[in-house]
Amino acid sequence: MNSDMMEALQALAAERGITVDALFSALADALESAYKRLPGAHEYAWVTIDPETMVFRVFAQDLDEQGEPVGEEIDVTPNNFGRIAAQTARQVISQRIREAERELKYEEYAGREGDIVTGMIQQTDARYTLLDLGRVEALLPQAEQVPYERPDSNTRVKAYIVEVRNTAKGPQIVVSRTHPGLIKRLFELEVPEIADGVVEIKACAREPGHRTKIAVYSNDNNVDPVGACVGARGARVRQVVNELRGEKIDIVPYSEDLAEYVLKALAPAKVKEVRPNEESGDCEVVVPDYQLSLAIGKEGQNARLASRLTGWGINIKSETQLAEEDTYGEVEWAEGEWVIHPETGEQVWQPADGGETVSAEAWAEAAAAASDTDSPTPTEATEVEATEN
Repeated sequence: MNSDMMEALQALAAERGITVDALFSALADALESAYKRLPGAHEYAWVTIDPETMVFRVFAQDLDEQGEPVGEEIDVTPNNFGRIAAQTARQVISQRIREAERELKYEEYAGREGDIVTGMIQQTDARYTLLDLGRVEALLPQAEQVPYERPDSNTRVKAYIVEVRNTAKGPQIVVSRTHPGLIKRLFELEVPEIADGVVEIKACAREPGHRTKIAVYSNDNNVDPVGACVGARGARVRQVVNELRGEKIDIVPYSEDLAEYVLKALAPAKVKEVRPNEESGDCEVVVPDYQLSLAIGKEGQNARLASRLTGWGINIKSETQLAEEDTYGEVEWAEGEWVIHPETGEQVWQPADGGETVSAEAWAEAAAAASDTDSPTPTEATEVEATEN
C-alpha cells in the first residue's frame, strides 16, 4: 500500500506540475491537522514521513508553563491513525495542492512585467477581455484595448504584460494592447538586430489604432537602423502592422542633433527649417505652403506624435505665415494702454507719453496699413487722428 501511495503521489505531482516534496509537505501538514482533531491529542506534535517506505509517524513533546517544549520526543502515533488520516486529510491535501499550483503559476509570471505573451481570446464584455495563456488567464481591461478593435473569440493575439498580482484565487495577469512597450517587443520579435542590441529603439510615441512613430539608432555604422526595421520589401514592419490590425508605423532615425531629429520626426512631411529655442523647450518649424497640412496631420496627429517622440514642443508655420509675421513684427508699436474715454464712453488708446488719445477705428486703420510703407504705422496713429480732427 505504501508503494502504491508513493506512485500515486508521483503521478499527481507530474500531472499538476509540482514537486513531490511539495506534496509531502502538504501531506504532513494534513496528517498533523488530522491528529490534533483526535481526543487527547498532544498540543505540540508533528508528523514525519519516510519518503522511501511511506511510513508516517506522529511525535510530540510536553509544554511548560511558558509554552516551550520540554522533555524528550515521544512517538504518539495512534493505532488507527491511517484510516482516520485518510478520511480527514483528503480535503486539506487538495487545498494545499491548489495553493502549490497557484504559487507555481505566480512564480512563472512574477517579474515578467514588460514582457509579451500570446493568448487566445476566451470571453469579451464591456469591462474586460479574458486571454487564455495556457495554464493561466490574463485580464485585458477595456482601458487597455485599442478602440474599435474587437477580435473574434478563439483568435490569437499578442499583449504586453503591465502587472502581475498574487491573489487568493491565483495569479492575476493584467495585459495591454495599447502600451508603447508592445511596439518595442513586437519589433524585437521581428528584427534580429534589435534583439541582439545592434539597433536600439530610442523613443516611441503612439496613438493606439491610428499611428505610431519610433526613433531607431544603430550601434554599428554598417547597419542602417531604419532599413533593418523595415526589412526586405517591408516584410518586417508589415508583420508588426498586421499584428496591430493595420496601425500605421513611421520609422525615423534618431539623432543627437535636435534640429535634424525634429525634421526626421515630422516625416513624411518635408521640412525647410527648424529653429529650436533652448529656453522655452519649443521648436519653430518652417515648411513649404503645400506641406503645411501634411506636417500638421489629420487633427494635428503628425505634429503631436513628433512632439511626443522628440520631447520638444513643435510650432509649425508655412513660409507665407512666417513672412507675414516678420512684416508684422517690423512695425513699431507705441507704448500705452486702452482706456475708456470719460466723455464719449468709447474705448481709446492712451499713449504712455501723455499725447492725444486714439480711437479704435483710427488704430485699426493704421494697423491694417502697417505693411504699406506709404501709409502711417500704428505709432503714427496719434498724428492721423489729430490730422483728421
